[in-house]
Amino acid sequence: MPKKIKKIKSSKKKETADIIPLPRREAMEGTLANIFGGDKDRAINEAQNIMYDAWDAPTREQAVVLARKALEISPDCADAYVLLAQETAKSLSDEIEFYRQGVAAGERALGKEAFTEDVGYFWGLLETRPYMRARASLAECIWKAGQREEAVGHYHEMLRLNPNDNQGIRYLLMPRLIELGLDEKAEELFAQYSNDGSAFWMYSRALLDFRKQGDSPEAGRSLKAALKVNKHVPDYLLGRRRMPRGLPPHYGFGNTDEAVIYADDNKAVWEATSGAIEWLAEHS
Repeated sequence: MPKKIKKIKSSKKKETADIIPLPRREAMEGTLANIFGGDKDRAINEAQNIMYDAWDAPTREQAVVLARKALEISPDCADAYVLLAQETAKSLSDEIEFYRQGVAAGERALGKEAFTEDVGYFWGLLETRPYMRARASLAECIWKAGQREEAVGHYHEMLRLNPNDNQGIRYLLMPRLIELGLDEKAEELFAQYSNDGSAFWMYSRALLDFRKQGDSPEAGRSLKAALKVNKHVPDYLLGRRRMPRGLPPHYGFGNTDEAVIYADDNKAVWEATSGAIEWLAEHS
């Protein structure tokens, strides 16, 4: 699933965890950056190092102070805008504005050459990660705001820049393509990652087959394969089990946490596909 950044605890009240499959990845990047260095401008490096401290700050207030300090040193620090969006935005429009600034900052920090010379290697290069974090969050927010074609465009472009898809962007893009009725594009995306055996992919395969053929042998085989990967998914798609108030911060292959995360992103497209929920109930 997509890798999101965890909410930082406030000193005044307890915060609920955001969706993160990996703990404090950003701070680990700081260690690597200090070991290997880089060719980035000194101010950007200094600001980014402050942001690695910000991700590990014990309170939200301290993290925000550090993010603002990073921007004073370099306005091209994309991660600072990401953190400020998460911790200070009062509305969805505020979040979007912060993330747009973060994407623009990341573009300035990387330079135009990176978007031609480094295509295919984004995320693998440490200096591209703040930009990719900002762009993923921007796409998510503008989708919520109804700017759906733009959001899908961002997801496609991120996969072009990083076809290895370390962030799990394809798991967000797939249900959005289906929701928009772009089944052919969804098929192309599935073919691009045909070796993916995760529950996210297998259940999407089953849904696509049902949308094409209805209750066919091929759709049945796809659903059977998906059930072998994670038998818990139908319970949450069908409402047999109640969704938790908050999404789990981690998941394991085949466990209920994985099922919860899949259902959260995909329940709407299953329900919008005529007959799909009934078919799933009958065969699970």
